[in-house]
Amino acid sequence: MEEAFPCTCPRKVRLILLFSFILTNLKLASSTAQVPLVIWSNRSLPVAAPSPAGHILSSDGLNSYLGSAFGPGAHTVLFFLQDELSVDDFTVFGGVFGNERDGAFANLRASLRDSASSLTFPAVACSASSTLAMLERRLGVPPTLVDADSLARARLETKIGNLLVVELASCASSQKSCKEVLRDNDAIISDVTGVMATKMLPYTAMYTGVRPSRVSSAHQWERLANDGAARSLLQAPPPEVTAPIMFNGTGGPCIMLWAQNLNVSFSPSPQWTDLAAQTPSLAGSRCGADSALLVLQYSSGISLSFAMSQRFYPTSARNWFKLDSVQLSSNGTTATFTGHRAISAPSEYSFRCQTVANFGDALLTLNSSDPAFADWRLRFVDFQIQGFGLANGTDFSYASDCAGFFTPGIWMGTLTSLLMLSILVYGLHMITQLNTMDRFDDPKGPSISVPQSE
Repeated sequence: MEEAFPCTCPRKVRLILLFSFILTNLKLASSTAQVPLVIWSNRSLPVAAPSPAGHILSSDGLNSYLGSAFGPGAHTVLFFLQDELSVDDFTVFGGVFGNERDGAFANLRASLRDSASSLTFPAVACSASSTLAMLERRLGVPPTLVDADSLARARLETKIGNLLVVELASCASSQKSCKEVLRDNDAIISDVTGVMATKMLPYTAMYTGVRPSRVSSAHQWERLANDGAARSLLQAPPPEVTAPIMFNGTGGPCIMLWAQNLNVSFSPSPQWTDLAAQTPSLAGSRCGADSALLVLQYSSGISLSFAMSQRFYPTSARNWFKLDSVQLSSNGTTATFTGHRAISAPSEYSFRCQTVANFGDALLTLNSSDPAFADWRLRFVDFQIQGFGLANGTDFSYASDCAGFFTPGIWMGTLTSLLMLSILVYGLHMITQLNTMDRFDDPKGPSISVPQSE
């Protein structure tokens, strides 16, 4: 014989047991936890307004939606609560958002597909206790902890509504693999919803977690950005940035250099050594009014020397500086690479280039025909240097980039546009040259006879 909900124990005892279970066993997270919320029902649910990618649903937004979903009248809500759950669990283990047929959420995926309406909030900034409190206020009934067996024996009071909480296991507290735990939870969800289908009662199911099971690197960088420690673009973590190399002269900082990679190689098949990951000695560096020399000596026995000079050009009425040469030394042997004229900038600017190398689109040329240096190569990635007129004495000035304005893509687009324009102009010219006939043959008039000579 079926039991009737609520159960026979006093209401106060049930509330104490339920919230003790939530606080003790589930370890409620703070209200800033971002957990997914999946909602489906065998009745019609209101459609939520589309949100932009990466949007986090606030507690006010969730409360507003619950208000529209659970209006006046009695409602039955199945609240599936898992200790740890993230949207990444769905994508990694498949079955809901993925295409994996044997995924851990195969039954849940079928429930979403067969339900009258369903909705998914990938990130909700609201704790499980707050969501339960919202539902309790909306439904006007206290939450009750159930499972599939007790629900099958029970007789639900549909006139007053029901808030049924189902406990789901956590990956962290089980000896099984996370996929097996989630598959077991998926089976529990299927059993409970199957009982509701057998009873032929209208219900709304909600599946969420107390706290996220994993914290992605994007969320970590977002938290750092909120703390003012970093900034991120499009949720992508910024690369690790090291401080630029700075040489101090008699009057303060006078030479600065920064590169993501300072790669050197001495073998035919390039085996690159990144000197940017090492800390150099600046002994031998110097700077003056018309010339500057930055020497980087590394403990590995390799050294790099950057020689720069500046001069006044009457045509532009300003001083320009140029990277004259780069010297690479290893084990007492030195090779000199002459800088291309493109490695130059106004003296009050810095020079920057995405790649500076002595091969390919070379901006450096080996100044020797000695075959011993034939395999020596340089490749500086995201390279920036300034030897004169440092801004504020400690910062790079405005960068003059080596990239030209007319790139191959611009040239291709320009030539294609000119070709299409010329075809259009030629067609218009041909149309304007068309003339109307001023004489027409009369088919009813006498035919033209041509006498024939015998």
